[in-house]
Formats: sequence, C-alpha cells, structure tokens
Amino acid sequence: MKQITAVIKPFKLEEVREALAEVGVTGLTVTEVKGFGRQKGHTELYRGAEYVVDFLPKVKIEVVVPDGDVERCVEAVIKAARTGKIGDGKIFVTPVERVIRIRTGEEDDNAV
Repeated sequence: MKQITAVIKPFKLEEVREALAEVGVTGLTVTEVKGFGRQKGHTELYRGAEYVVDFLPKVKIEVVVPDGDVERCVEAVIKAARTGKIGDGKIFVTPVERVIRIRTGEEDDNAV
C-alpha cells in the first residue's frame, strides 16, 4: 500500500475530491496548511502598508491506496489540481507498512 499526499491550492479541493472518487477512492483526510515553495510567498498591501506573506494557504489531501491504484490516483490529482501556474502544489507517494481499522481490528487492504 502507498500513501499519496497532495498539497494543492484550496480552491481546487472539490475538483480533486471528485476526481479521486471517480477512480474509486473511498476515504481521504484533508488538512488546511500553510507553506511555500519556489514562489516564496508574495507581497500584499493592507491599509497603505506593504507586508510580505511568507506562508500561503494550501490544502493537504492524504489517501492510502493499494499499490495497483497509485498511478490512477496520482493522475487524477494532477488532472484536477493543475492550473499551469506557479504554486499548483506537490504530490508525495510513500510506502505504508501497516493499516489497522480501530473499530474492527481489520488490517492492511481490508482496513482501507
């Protein structure tokens, strides 16, 4: 199994959720986060004063899927989240050693 973590622009969340549902993802975790990459934040004007916003609002989506579903899920996220502009985000794919459903005690593929 693999965990797919995508950090995307907040307004793309619903499109990404729908795209993942279409490829069979039944559960996901969403967290509001702040960060920056190559864009290094931006400058804003507030009440006549200029200030730097170092951390931009993003959304982190986490899903755990069987190894065979990874590419379909990654492609779905890319297609739904891409705007073609800087700050579209990143996708990280990491191995998952063990999953346990707390309620039933089911493990691994049965728990996902």
